[in-house]
Amino acid sequence: MDYKVHIDPGKEDCYFQYANPGATFYVSFQVVRGGDGMAGFAVRHPSGQIVHPYQWKANSEYQDQNSMGGYYSVCIDNQFSRFAAKLVNIYITVVRYDMWDKYAKELDALNMNMENFTTTIVGVERNINEMLQYQHHSRGREAWDFNLLQDNNSYVVRWSIIQIIVVMATTAVQVYFVRKLFDVKSGGGSGRSRI
Repeated sequence: MDYKVHIDPGKEDCYFQYANPGATFYVSFQVVRGGDGMAGFAVRHPSGQIVHPYQWKANSEYQDQNSMGGYYSVCIDNQFSRFAAKLVNIYITVVRYDMWDKYAKELDALNMNMENFTTTIVGVERNINEMLQYQHHSRGREAWDFNLLQDNNSYVVRWSIIQIIVVMATTAVQVYFVRKLFDVKSGGGSGRSRI
């Protein structure tokens, strides 16, 4: 599961994922945009123990190869940032390799020797899951880079417009004063007229 979540400033959001006994639990997060680009990330084991303590980072990950089963708590903390909201990409997956073993036992019960095939399929599935994790990291990095480019572009455009306005205002003021400098006053003299 791949989520993009918005964390308000000074807030903490927690998400829960069930993992079967013996399954592999994997979670990673990456701050895509907002503030200093970092947030706190922690994982709590179904037993209640914090297995990945809070660390203020741009990205982090946690993996439990052999889960005892239960609900994992994944929390993202933005309490250190009082003014900037964060957009965070979360990737959570639970893989049950024990189901492959159950499948192999069923095949043995049918007197079919598929051990080589099953081992190959398990290896392929593990490789696919590793590729999915890599793709998730790549997508997160791409989203982070894209948002950085957008922020830089808006910054450059904003300051360019401000500079254009300043140059135009300066030009108008200079033209006004140069015209005033050469402005010749015409009017009647103040001399006395003789009769």
